[in-house]
Order: sequence, then C-alpha cells, then structure tokens
Amino acid sequence: MSTAEYIYQEVQSLPDDQARKVLDFVAYLKARCAEQASAQDMAAFDRFGAVYDGQFNRDVLYDRKVLG
Repeated sequence: MSTAEYIYQEVQSLPDDQARKVLDFVAYLKARCAEQASAQDMAAFDRFGAVYDGQFNRDVLYDRKVLG
C-alpha cells in the first residue's frame, strides 16, 4: 500500500471537520514546498545581482565591440 493510499484510508475514518484540517495541512505543505522551490530557483540568479541593476540602457547595449 502506498503512502497516499494509507493516508486516504485513515482520513476516511475521520469526522468531516478533522478531514478538512488534514486537507488544509496538505495545502500548507504544498505552498511551503512551492516557496522553497521558488527560493532555490532564484538562488541561481543571485550571483548576477551585481551585474544587472534593473536599469536598461539601449545606448550601452549597442555600444559593444562585437557589433563593430
């Protein structure tokens, strides 16, 4: 029996209000995991924070040697 099946079996025996609390906890865990994943994804870009300051200057963009 998988973990999800075991949880389902256990929750079936609970009263409705307690089953709703389990569902709320599952939603909390999913949101928390999503936040952690988002933070990890952004960590890869942190090293570029000093390179890009959020301002875009088109003149500087076209003033490069490779465009010669």
